[in-house]
Amino acid sequence: MTERIVLAYSGGLDTSVAIGWLAEQTGADVIALAVDVGQGGEDLAAIRERAMACGAADAVVADVREEFASEYCMPALRANALYMNRYPLVSALSRPLIVKHLARVAREYGAGMVSHGCTGKGNDQVRFEVGLACLAPEVTVLAPVRDSGMTRDKAIAFAAERGLPINVTSRSPYSIDQNLWGRSCETGHLEDIWEAPHDDVWAYTSDPAEPRPADEVVISFTDGIPVAVDGRPLSPLQIITELNALAGAHGVGRIDMVEDRLVGIKSREIYEAPGAIALIAAHSELESVCMELDLARFKRQAEQRWTELVYDGLWFSPLRQSLEVFMATASQYVTGDVRVRLHGGQAVVTGRRSPAALYNYELATYDTGDTFDQQLSKGFVELWGLPSKIAADRDRKLAG
Repeated sequence: MTERIVLAYSGGLDTSVAIGWLAEQTGADVIALAVDVGQGGEDLAAIRERAMACGAADAVVADVREEFASEYCMPALRANALYMNRYPLVSALSRPLIVKHLARVAREYGAGMVSHGCTGKGNDQVRFEVGLACLAPEVTVLAPVRDSGMTRDKAIAFAAERGLPINVTSRSPYSIDQNLWGRSCETGHLEDIWEAPHDDVWAYTSDPAEPRPADEVVISFTDGIPVAVDGRPLSPLQIITELNALAGAHGVGRIDMVEDRLVGIKSREIYEAPGAIALIAAHSELESVCMELDLARFKRQAEQRWTELVYDGLWFSPLRQSLEVFMATASQYVTGDVRVRLHGGQAVVTGRRSPAALYNYELATYDTGDTFDQQLSKGFVELWGLPSKIAADRDRKLAG
């Protein structure tokens, strides 16, 4: 029986060329797998036809938008996941889902090899290969762009020689990855970290400086998961899609940052994540109303570790899975409504309410009706500061 390779297929130049390249290098049949994580552009049927025209023995397409929204974006939201306090894990979230389906198709086709189109300078090679080591340790992973000398100029020549149905003349200066949760853009003039992004960088967001009236939206949550917008029950996919459009029209979610990559280099990255940023703003504010002090403090530490694990390609690690249980338990009372004002590139919370709120008006008010016993505070302050006071007295004695 002929060997088989399952290739993570995007429909672009590199992975289209990789079909024939891998077949020539290995003698194996190539099964192309295209996964729709909400990236837009061509439909899956057109991508499948291109894969077959480029020489694939078969092509599989999978619409996983609902799965991506519910099982990957929602956990990220519940963790308020922002790498380096800014990046909402756009690409990092989609990779373990793609890996899951690569492993599934490899089993279905009896393939002994799996391939991706990652370079050796990025994070995605780690995410694909560590994920496959967890879900399909029996397969061999091939990375033609990284390991086999398949440079872009060679890929263009390969496509031209074989008449592959790929447009290689209108090359974008940018490397772009996008999905339901957001969009990333790098390379080109962005590699000069002093140069401002050109207007053609942006696609998910409008210019926040353009005059337009503000919009207000009420997002409802149950146990830390959004369930409705302006009182209309919606699925996670519908909520993210709607907020991408609404917040994107106000330029919300533009991020320009120099990012610490896992492979040890710094890279200038442009991100657009209007829906994600609006949702994280609303969710974190509702947590401040519903979550007890010590739990909230510890959760912020756990959020950072959860985020780093996902960024570093360790979605399937025992620690990430264990932290997921903690996030679910910690979120059990994060239920209520948050009103968000969208305008001028910002998502600003203007109101919050919850049946599980720990906010108590009678304790918080400074007006008549205040039930907080301020007489208790004097002794509390003295006891709270006692260890520091004793240590300071010791330091003075030893210094004198």
